[in-house]
Amino acid sequence: MSDQTPSVPYWHLWADADGISHQTACAFTEFEEKSMSPPAPPQWQGQKTHDGATVFVTVQPVGWTGDWHPNPKPQWIIPLSGRWFVESMDGTRVEMGPGEISFGEDQNVREVDGRKGHRSGTVGTEPAVLMIVQFDTPPTTGAACRFR
Repeated sequence: MSDQTPSVPYWHLWADADGISHQTACAFTEFEEKSMSPPAPPQWQGQKTHDGATVFVTVQPVGWTGDWHPNPKPQWIIPLSGRWFVESMDGTRVEMGPGEISFGEDQNVREVDGRKGHRSGTVGTEPAVLMIVQFDTPPTTGAACRFR
């Protein structure tokens, strides 16, 4: 195995203490080298989350745009195909495709100038196919990059 511990980027959509959503570029950096199931050879493994979760796939049609809204629960959004965007209340717009992931945790936002949470939608000429992993635990507030 490589001596270099991996760093895997993700976007965190989060709410500050004033109820404004932001997006921060973060990274998983805490990995350990171990076997997933011996006798398989070791690989880099990150921290595991043991919260209850719901997993599903959603397909956003070409041209789909959602109005301002917070995520229903803290959730990982993993694009499988196509491209999509997320725009936070602070005006940051991030476009993502396969291999780029986002953690939506903007549940504790307030409405400001007609904006609450984020807007999102498809980019380009094909649908955005997204895998969603929603957690049953409540969201955190006021801190970006809570996963390491």
